[in-house]
Amino acid sequence: MEKFKAVLDLQSKHRSALGYGLVTLLTAGGEKIFSAVVFQCPCSATWNLPYGLVFLLVPALALFVLGYALSARTWRLLTGCCSRSQSTSSSSWSHSAFVCAQLTAAATVPAITWVAVALLGGSFYQCAVSGSTSMAKRLCKGRDDSCVDKLPQVPCKVQEEGMQDILSQLKAQSQVLGWVLIAVVILLLLAVKSVTRCFSPVSYLQLQFWELYTEKEKQILQKEASENATQLAKENVRCFFECSQLQECKTPSSKAWQHISALYTFNSKNQFYSMLHKYVARKGPDGGLSSAEGDAPESVLGFVDESRLVNTHSV
Repeated sequence: MEKFKAVLDLQSKHRSALGYGLVTLLTAGGEKIFSAVVFQCPCSATWNLPYGLVFLLVPALALFVLGYALSARTWRLLTGCCSRSQSTSSSSWSHSAFVCAQLTAAATVPAITWVAVALLGGSFYQCAVSGSTSMAKRLCKGRDDSCVDKLPQVPCKVQEEGMQDILSQLKAQSQVLGWVLIAVVILLLLAVKSVTRCFSPVSYLQLQFWELYTEKEKQILQKEASENATQLAKENVRCFFECSQLQECKTPSSKAWQHISALYTFNSKNQFYSMLHKYVARKGPDGGLSSAEGDAPESVLGFVDESRLVNTHSV
């Protein structure tokens, strides 16, 4: 049990790095399966280009959309946004746009990872480029006229004299592009991480404490929500079978749930570690949340919105 807890603690401390590593491994494994089992270049002047681009870009698009769908911040932003009666202020719109930009950047990582891994493999690129008319003219420059007609057959490894060097050239181009893309992504991630940490409103140790707090709050909220839901369900079932009056079971109001489900904004004067913390501290007599000036989104504190209830039955 202690070893299991140690593994969980390690995952909690390094969940970002482990998450990117897992995405990379799954993407690389998926690309290998696609290349070996699913992908079969048609070796046709008509179909090579669209077929290769579909395998290169469509899985990347799917991973991009999946990155949005798996983020808790996406559903915090969307849930109930169309049914709220109050008008949306310009600051709320700017906050939503800021969060959308962060979500887009995070969802782009697995998509670019797929493209980079696929380029390193070379199969998709070879198939797509061999069907491109513009690229055919460049690759066949200085060769006989039949080179353009034979080029779509190159991915099928037809043993044509003087054509195998084109296949090697295409694979080299693909791998170079793959490594360049990986280098650019790593440099961009490092730059963005450095800039966000540089403009962090809190110190390094406070940020670590903050992450620890949000993790503990999520665990306690999950436990208390499970106990409260169980108690309410038992009371309703008991009253149904016994035909008795329902005893009062206090649960938060819809307004309270709405407030703690909102996207987090940082305030330098009153530092709250979560929306639940902010709601408890600012809760008015009517159950509403008192407004305060200075609330603003902070990219370095985006992990606060990732805290959410988890269905224990699905784990």
